[in-house]
Amino acid sequence: MNDFVFENKQQVQQRLLDWFIRTDRQLPWRKTYDPYHVWISEIMLQQTQMERGIDYFNRWLLRFPDVHAVAAADEHEILKNWEGLGYYARARNLHAAAKIISWEYSGIIPCDPGELQGLPGIGPYTAAAVSSIACNTDIPVVDANVLRVYARIFDIDGQVKSGATRKKIEQLAREMLPKGRARQFNQALMDFGGLVCLPRNPDCSKCPIAFGCLAWQRGTVADRPVTTSTKKTILIEMATGVLESGGKLFIQQRKNEDIWGGLWEFPGGRLEEGEEPAETVVREYREETGFPVKVCNDITSVIHFYTRYKVVLHCYAVTLAGSEIQPRPQLTAAQDYRWVEAEELVGYAFPAGHRKLMEYIADYCPELLLEPCAGR
Repeated sequence: MNDFVFENKQQVQQRLLDWFIRTDRQLPWRKTYDPYHVWISEIMLQQTQMERGIDYFNRWLLRFPDVHAVAAADEHEILKNWEGLGYYARARNLHAAAKIISWEYSGIIPCDPGELQGLPGIGPYTAAAVSSIACNTDIPVVDANVLRVYARIFDIDGQVKSGATRKKIEQLAREMLPKGRARQFNQALMDFGGLVCLPRNPDCSKCPIAFGCLAWQRGTVADRPVTTSTKKTILIEMATGVLESGGKLFIQQRKNEDIWGGLWEFPGGRLEEGEEPAETVVREYREETGFPVKVCNDITSVIHFYTRYKVVLHCYAVTLAGSEIQPRPQLTAAQDYRWVEAEELVGYAFPAGHRKLMEYIADYCPELLLEPCAGR
């Protein structure tokens, strides 16, 4: 099986490299191949669409032009500039790694894959990507696109997510890598998988390497790669409340070890069985802050997704049930809190659901940020 592909190895390599040069995809980190730029792009593009990643990358460099700038920033600013990209552990790990690079490497990102893997948030894939793309180290980079391309080229019938199949493809990738051309070839493979060798309905008639693809020769392109069945989406219903007192709004900061750790939010939580969303808000405020509150306005419900989960967040305006103005909370689910002016909210990093809530209020009922319980 492999003999057929390796007989055409040099021609496949050259066709991919030629295709990469012709395509000339204009990505900002390709203008410099600066290791810092490549590293930031790789971290940002995990679980992020390319165009969205480019926007964030450009804004990030305006604020943090080098590793030292990242290292010198506080976590609050890092998270705020990461807001909307999700998977915030990436940002915290990036921050921690920047401090090490700044202090121990004088701000110079190492090229050695082993050294890179010793930094927070950098695993084998990211280490290989930074090392090969920034430094042209002869090491293959195997992402989902590359797995698909090689599964078709070699007509591999094993599940690509299995350890044995992945190990097999990684070995083939090492054998297919042209020496001294890792930067261009790895990027060519990733771009080719993202633009031509698509997961569904690829146009093989326009493929420059179809002549060397076993799956195309055998008519199995639609069956490769072999994947596991799609997991069902899990619905989670949550409720949150916007609390105003003395002209200020209450927000709390999630504990670092929690999901969305370090981000700010309006208190709330998951609905319990048989519970109405408004009841959840009252209970969660009592359990998380000790505040007795009552619901006075139904604002909206927002939906957001992460991994396999669909989260429906029911949002309410609430008021203190007691007479004390801005009492001190008894936090159980947070590490810090603030009473802030409505216009100050923009300076804090919030999870996706809470950002969507604030955007809805700003667009449709901005008065609720000044008087959440107006009219009730």
